[in-house]
Amino acid sequence: MIDPPVLRGRERYERVTDGWVDNTHVEAFTYTVRISDPERSVEASVVAEPSPTYEIREAACRPLAGEVDAAVIERFGRLAGVRMVAGLTRRVAETLGRGAGVPLLVDAAIEAARLARQVAKFPRERAERTAGGNAWEAWQLDMVAWAGQPDSCFTYSAAGRELFQRRAVTTPMHPDLYSPRAGQARVFVRRKVARLERAGGRLRAVHSMHDNAHGFEITYELDLETGRIVRAESLTPRLPYTGICSEPQGRIRALLGETVDDGLPKRLQALLGGVSGCAQLYDLTADLLKLLAATSRPEPR
Repeated sequence: MIDPPVLRGRERYERVTDGWVDNTHVEAFTYTVRISDPERSVEASVVAEPSPTYEIREAACRPLAGEVDAAVIERFGRLAGVRMVAGLTRRVAETLGRGAGVPLLVDAAIEAARLARQVAKFPRERAERTAGGNAWEAWQLDMVAWAGQPDSCFTYSAAGRELFQRRAVTTPMHPDLYSPRAGQARVFVRRKVARLERAGGRLRAVHSMHDNAHGFEITYELDLETGRIVRAESLTPRLPYTGICSEPQGRIRALLGETVDDGLPKRLQALLGGVSGCAQLYDLTADLLKLLAATSRPEPR
C-alpha cells in the first residue's frame, strides 16, 4: 500500500522550487535556488565555474521560513571546492550531516548543478550563431558546452542528430544562454512544482517544470492499494529542440503497470533515460519517486 510520509495528516503536499542564474563573475556563475514546502523554505546560493570543472567557489544558504539548524547553515559553506558532478548528492549529504533543513538543502544543491547545465561562457561571436533560433548551431554548441552531453539522451545521440536532415527543428535557445553579458541577471530562470494528492483510491503525482528552454507537465496516478501506476501522461509545451526532443516523450507510457517499490528508481533509467530517453523526463519522474519516500518530520540532530 502506498502511504507517503509527507501526506500523513494532510490530503495534499506541494513543493515549489525556483532557480535562476546570474552572470556575476568573469569565470563563474551564481546559481540561486529557493525551495518551499509546508514545513519550511530555504534559499541556497552557489558560485561555481561552468563546464567542465563545475567547481564550487562559494556556497551559502539561509532559511526563509520554518526551522533550519544553524550548524547546517554553517556547514553548507564548506561545499566550496566540491565539484557539481557525479557523486554530488553523497558529498553534500556528508558535508551537511543531520539536522533540520538538510533534505531541502541537499535538493537545492542538486538543482544548482542542474542549472549549471543550462548556461555557458563561449565567445560572444560564436554564441551569436544561435541568433534567430538557429537550432543546428545551438545543438552543435550544446555538444561542446557541457561535459557529458553526447549520448546523454536521444536529442544528443547520433539518431537525434540525423533528424536534422529530415525534419524542421525549432529551438528557443538564444545567444545569451551561451555567452551572457557582463553582470547579466537571471540569464536562465526555472520554476518547478511537485504535488502529491489523494484522489479517491488513487494517489496523483504531478511535476511541472518551466524555464527558458523547457515546458514539462507530467502526471502519474497510482493505485493506493497495489502501488501500481495506472496513469502516465506528459505535456511538453516547450522543448529545446522541437522535432527531436519530442521523439522520446512517449516513453512515459512505459511506466504504466509498473509498481512503485524500492527497485523502481533503478529500473527508471532503462525505462526513461539513456541514449534513447529524455534526461528531463527522467529527472522529473525520479524526483517524484524521492518525494514519495521523503519524510515530513524534522531531521534529528
